[in-house]
Amino acid sequence: MLNINNRQISSQHLPYIIAELSANHNGSLETAKKIIAAAKQAGADAVKLQTYTADTITLNCDSEEFQIHGGLWDGRTLYELYEEAHTPWNWHKPLFDYAHELDITIFSSPFDKTAVDLLENLNAPAYKIASCEAIDLPLIKYVAATGKPMIISTGMANLEEIGEAVEAAKAGGCKELALLHCVSGYPAPAEDYNLRTIPDLIKHFDLVTGLSDHTLDNTTAITSIALGAAIIEKHFTLDRQGGGPDDSFSLEPQDLSALCRDSKTAWQALGKIDYSEKPSEKETLKFRRSIYFVKDLKAGDTITEDSIRSVRPGFGLVPKYFDTLVGKRLKADVDYGTPTSWDLVER
Repeated sequence: MLNINNRQISSQHLPYIIAELSANHNGSLETAKKIIAAAKQAGADAVKLQTYTADTITLNCDSEEFQIHGGLWDGRTLYELYEEAHTPWNWHKPLFDYAHELDITIFSSPFDKTAVDLLENLNAPAYKIASCEAIDLPLIKYVAATGKPMIISTGMANLEEIGEAVEAAKAGGCKELALLHCVSGYPAPAEDYNLRTIPDLIKHFDLVTGLSDHTLDNTTAITSIALGAAIIEKHFTLDRQGGGPDDSFSLEPQDLSALCRDSKTAWQALGKIDYSEKPSEKETLKFRRSIYFVKDLKAGDTITEDSIRSVRPGFGLVPKYFDTLVGKRLKADVDYGTPTSWDLVER
């Protein structure tokens, strides 16, 4: 189990919904604040930033290895992308302060040790390790040393690499750890998600497990709840047509509201193993069959096949007792339309 800002997180609790702000501020602090406010209004449990600069995450180099080919960011260098997409570090305090005013949890993904130091100064309540950093074991250990809860995304990581990340976190002192199954495509097709991996991760690591979802709607996320996901992370924007690096594969406010609502419904529907009659079924007993008397009979009369019938409603003995009742003697008078019961017959 995790506990972030006194919110317990596990498969036994309502799903924890994280709205990923990422680059969707599009260079505007005011837009970033509006996204935080919209996430709160939609019902998200937390909003998450990404803490890096172009210089802390890559090199200012335009050689082939640093060029992006294909996808959303085709034709750009890594440095150009991250220079545009990063959240300025001097925004972090006002964004943390604003989230606190709205009473929504805020934390971040650090991409190097200096980012962790910045976030520690802001008293971040938890840390998220992005998929691409899941193989950065020194970073994971550095985050673990804070003693805060840690969530690790597993996009592109194989089972061995996930195991190494988990071991690094535990070795570094992390006591509250979660994994997010993830596909690092932007967007990612639903068929790539292989959600049956979630219960397998739970089996292998016995950790709180969730989903970092880059599909374009909520179907994959809602489905993951039935497979044990306790955390759902989705990129969030005010406008998918906003033109920013991540806008096109992010949820808009009405979609995030639907995710918050429907994920809770999915979790509530899982319930427990229970074959008993439910309160909502009480009135439906009228539409179930049972055995009723279809003749007026006196005490001492023998029940015959033509004196009882299997009919609706279901307030008499169930139809499997029809043959058992035939030949029994009545202990009391009965009228047409009386439901059968063992109290009326001699045993």
